[in-house]
Amino acid sequence: MTVVLVINSGSSSFKYQLIDVESERSLASGLVERIGEAVGSARHKVIGGDADAESSRELPIPDHSAGFQVMLEAFEQNGPSLVEEPPAAIGHRVVQGGARFFQPTLVDDLVEINIDELSVLAPLHNPGAVQGIRAARAAFPDLAHVAVFDTAFHQTLPPAAYTYAIDRDLARKHRIRRYGFHGTSHKFVSRAAADFVERPLKELKQIVLHLGNGASVTAVDGGHSVETSMGLTPLEGLVMGTRSGDIDPSILLVLARREEMSPGQLDTFLNKQSGMLGLAGVSDMRDIEDRREAGNGAAMLAFDVYIHRLRAYIGSYIAQMGGVDVISFTAGVGENSPLVRAEALATLGFLGVHVDAERNAARVRGTRVISTDDSAVTVLVVPTNEELEIARQTLSVIDRV
Repeated sequence: MTVVLVINSGSSSFKYQLIDVESERSLASGLVERIGEAVGSARHKVIGGDADAESSRELPIPDHSAGFQVMLEAFEQNGPSLVEEPPAAIGHRVVQGGARFFQPTLVDDLVEINIDELSVLAPLHNPGAVQGIRAARAAFPDLAHVAVFDTAFHQTLPPAAYTYAIDRDLARKHRIRRYGFHGTSHKFVSRAAADFVERPLKELKQIVLHLGNGASVTAVDGGHSVETSMGLTPLEGLVMGTRSGDIDPSILLVLARREEMSPGQLDTFLNKQSGMLGLAGVSDMRDIEDRREAGNGAAMLAFDVYIHRLRAYIGSYIAQMGGVDVISFTAGVGENSPLVRAEALATLGFLGVHVDAERNAARVRGTRVISTDDSAVTVLVVPTNEELEIARQTLSVIDRV
């Protein structure tokens, strides 16, 4: 009983993956999307055997409950059968757990209500998770359901790290504080890095750089998150694909006055029209690097801004922890851009951080060292696996029940 069905649900789609935690193998995966539109779509992939088998359908999918029925039909028709061999539990990714949830939690009616109430802190994410949880509990009423929170790993942040310098009563009233995100990825990578270098997690000072379209950096001291770049929402911190990251708050006041932008327009501007897209017209780092190489001035500046912010956070976190033993790059950009990795650490030679150019450029799968043998800090590329981490945490909960 080590197989877990992991659900990552959004407002109009959900991804799923069936994972054998013991062998760390994915048995099947899929995506149900365009829920609520005239025509939805569903893809299902069975992994293993001589070749992976894929199937797809297009049909009306009015809501998440209908989507789960489509998923169940895909499992029944293409395998593996969830009827003959049901999973041990269902694990749900939930972005915002607030200060209420600091560990993976067995879902009951009260927990579901609490997750829904936390939608005020994550209006783009938690409502979809709630819809997925409700549909999954209806589809699998006899199985345990576990919510795994992106924010939970960061519940170890000290007050000095999570407190904003605003009126404390107003902050308390509206639950305004740093929560941090990408917690399942940062937890998975920091543990995988410790295993790889064969040192106890509790002895290591680590910096984990989760660099994708959304990006965050976390300082992990002794296995605990002690500082992280995302804040009340996933907008704060690093420059991202379409998100601004850190800006002077007064910019919003200027735009509201001079451009007469509403709160909704400002939200869209900062989350969907800024970042690399706002600077260079494209959000994908591969496109940025291609345009930079071709001499495009906007792309060159966008890349420089991106790296400048990365270096600032890395240096800050080294200072906060009083040193660093391991720096790990993960997620789409972190795992696949040698240029970003090299430039992010290029100024740290004075601390004995040295990247091996040949190792860094090698296209090798799996966890690997990209620092030189004499580097004072081990630099790694660690592929993240948030679904496996969710599955692991799900099993840990039902094992305690």
